Amino acid sequence: MLEARRLSLDDRLRGATVEIPAGRVTAICGPNGAGKSTLLRLLAGVLIPTNGEALLDGTRLQDMKPRERARAIGYLPQEPQIAWDLSVRNLVALGRLAHGSVRGGNRQKPVDAALSALSLERFADRPVSTLSGGERARVLLARVLAGEPRFIIADEPFGSLDLAHQASLARHLRAQAEAGRGVVVVVHDLGLAHNIADRVVLMKSGDVLADGPPDDALSPAKLKAAFGIEGTWLGEQGARVLSVQAR
Repeated sequence: MLEARRLSLDDRLRGATVEIPAGRVTAICGPNGAGKSTLLRLLAGVLIPTNGEALLDGTRLQDMKPRERARAIGYLPQEPQIAWDLSVRNLVALGRLAHGSVRGGNRQKPVDAALSALSLERFADRPVSTLSGGERARVLLARVLAGEPRFIIADEPFGSLDLAHQASLARHLRAQAEAGRGVVVVVHDLGLAHNIADRVVLMKSGDVLADGPPDDALSPAKLKAAFGIEGTWLGEQGARVLSVQAR
């Protein structure tokens, strides 16, 4: 279990408490400035809270060795940087660094699996600089998946993807959860969040406004409280569309 207990950080987060279980997809939603990215960075151990604790199986993240934490938690930031113009395969292989050498024996199997999962095989030998923005986004996520973490934390992974690749990524994240991994993603598209998540954490102004199944956390009343909109859900479970009143 990955947990946030009363996490606070300056004025960006104020006493947030959430639990990220294994085997589930958790979507973090909310308006701009709600504290979503800050919460994810704290859960990844990238930031240290001013108050509260982020824990993995009862151990504070800041008390874990960096390599141990990196093996357990794979983190994809909102705007990841690529320092070197590596081939796609070599960049994805960097996700194995926390496990030691990235070459030889069975060490390439997780890299090949990550490339396959995100349909990147045909790009494997190309320099990353030759790819489109959406293709680079898939490569960076593949780097996280290659590390085979217990928890996958991704900040807006759908933002640079077209509809087909959004659907493909959604299916893959669900498959990761079904394989027993905990998946937590920041999602701005509320319809997408409703359709892929087992539970939704809805945030506003650094606080957790709602935490529960999509129907509850994204109810019309909660959406009005968080976004100030009048919204109605249409369609069947798993294929919901949000209709927003224009005026």
